[in-house]
Amino acid sequence: MPMPIPSHRPAHVVACLLLAASFAIPALARDNSRVEALNQRMAQAETQYTQALDDADAGDEGAKPRADAALKQMESVVSDCGRTRGCDLQAILATYKRLLERPVADDMDDEDDDLDPVDVTGNGVPANANADALLDADNRRFVQRVQFNPAVQAGIRRWLTDMRPALLASYENFEYLKPQMAPAFQRAGLPEALLFGIMAKESNGKVHAVSRAGAAGPLQFMPSTGRTYGLGNDGSGFDTRYDPRSAAQAAASYLQQRYLELNNSIELSLAAYNGGEGRALRVFQSSGGRSFWDSDVYDQFPAETRDYVPMVIAAAWLYLHPREYGLRWPRVSSNPSSMRLQRPTSLNELGICLGNARYNDGYLRALRNLNPRYDVNAPLPAGTMLTVTTRIAGLYGRYCVQGERADLARQLMASDARTAVVQVGDIAPVPGPDSNGVPTTIATGKPTAAKPKPAKAKTHTVRRGETLTQVAQQYQCDMRELAKANGIKPPRYMVRPGQKLKLEGCRN
Repeated sequence: MPMPIPSHRPAHVVACLLLAASFAIPALARDNSRVEALNQRMAQAETQYTQALDDADAGDEGAKPRADAALKQMESVVSDCGRTRGCDLQAILATYKRLLERPVADDMDDEDDDLDPVDVTGNGVPANANADALLDADNRRFVQRVQFNPAVQAGIRRWLTDMRPALLASYENFEYLKPQMAPAFQRAGLPEALLFGIMAKESNGKVHAVSRAGAAGPLQFMPSTGRTYGLGNDGSGFDTRYDPRSAAQAAASYLQQRYLELNNSIELSLAAYNGGEGRALRVFQSSGGRSFWDSDVYDQFPAETRDYVPMVIAAAWLYLHPREYGLRWPRVSSNPSSMRLQRPTSLNELGICLGNARYNDGYLRALRNLNPRYDVNAPLPAGTMLTVTTRIAGLYGRYCVQGERADLARQLMASDARTAVVQVGDIAPVPGPDSNGVPTTIATGKPTAAKPKPAKAKTHTVRRGETLTQVAQQYQCDMRELAKANGIKPPRYMVRPGQKLKLEGCRN
């Protein structure tokens, strides 16, 4: 088990550093070159410390000495800054304290940890500060609904029992996507918790999710509704319903309109999102504006919508109040970044060489969500820019550019199961030599190289919501060969419902 790295130093250490710096004798004149050198030393130490924490989470037992060395270097910079005229001591100390406050995976073992989400807006505002958006003047009874409404209580129970894995996966996916999606809801005055609840129920945070009815993307827009709010083919063959930023903006606009039509009712707006705005508006107007929970209103919605509304509210409530329910959100290092590929690869290959930290399932889902335009098997040339996190960028440089793990990932991606099949002649069962007469098999004739039988010409008609990858998996085809045979171009490998695909070279 890796050595734990302390996520903070005692408060008196920081205080002593500040006190010592305050008594330093200033130089007679500003030393610009010395200030620049100090800033560079601090930046280098920050990079080294952050990388050490990432390595510790990835299981590197040698990370602790590197982290300690980086901390000592930062403390030295603080001390020298106090003796250098023109050095911004407060900024240097702020960097030092910020790094010490970074959560470390080992802290998860502490039952007294603050489990409430933090910094959800990207500007330092705690998540529970956004709770006021759910409890505005028109929704003061929200708390009572959650506490006493059996449907919402049942939703909470389901999220915390058989659906807990889906809830936790939704949270992890949401943390990666939040920098792209949350700003649209914030600008619209909508609570971030509501965005999380919708995404958890719609797609579990899987950007490429497609329903049987044809709804697509992290927020599951139908084609016609998506077009109304600016989503669809962007001219390159990419459907922007899969783009997290665009989908969040469309959802925010949609909900704003529903709020205006439905007297700011969260429940009726969610009912419209799931069951259609026309139905929700007709029910609202015919009922005289009564609550969604009024039996005459509630019974006019289909069972799917009656399930959907409380489940979204329940997920939003748990997002804001995990501690009360013993819910421990996964720690996610989601600081946004970008990286340029230094050699040809694919998302699947990166998913292998990046590995996984002790508390996650790996980074393939994050890579797919952050780069929705690329198929997981699509070859990406060197120089391609990917949206990633700072942790993924660090792991890429360490494990995916060169070295044993990079070579192993490349080898695994190049492997083809069909090359393992060899033809060894006719196989005939004969009695075995053992006393029980157990049949064995022997090969007659000389082994020869494999000669795959020519596949019969078959076709497959694409169903609504089906992807080329799914077709290739169903018929055991090489997806790139299948695409080439049907004139389908990368990187999206787009197919349309009703399209007939020639299944050349497929094994099934």
